[in-house]
Amino acid sequence: MRRFRVAEDSMRPTLVPGDGLLVLRSSTPRPGQIRLFRDPRLPSRWLVKRVGNVRGAGRHAAFEACSDNPDAPGVVDSRQFGWVTAAGSYRVVWIVRGPNRG
Repeated sequence: MRRFRVAEDSMRPTLVPGDGLLVLRSSTPRPGQIRLFRDPRLPSRWLVKRVGNVRGAGRHAAFEACSDNPDAPGVVDSRQFGWVTAAGSYRVVWIVRGPNRG
């Protein structure tokens, strides 16, 4: 289990900057899940996105990473970098609401 904090607006209104996330390593994505994974274009950065379509299963699965707020400034998702491999990704299991809700 790992902890992360939301830093940008791509998942509004589901997640807002300041929300905390508890995540669990999970190899099989399912449509609608919220997952964290390394940005394929900048591996030092983590992204949080909703799973769209899924191909394959287990470690060999790949998924479409979708933003809930695709028109927010600076948003990147599968429209820019394509499908994401499930290996190394995390499933959000708990959201801790931050102070920026309003």
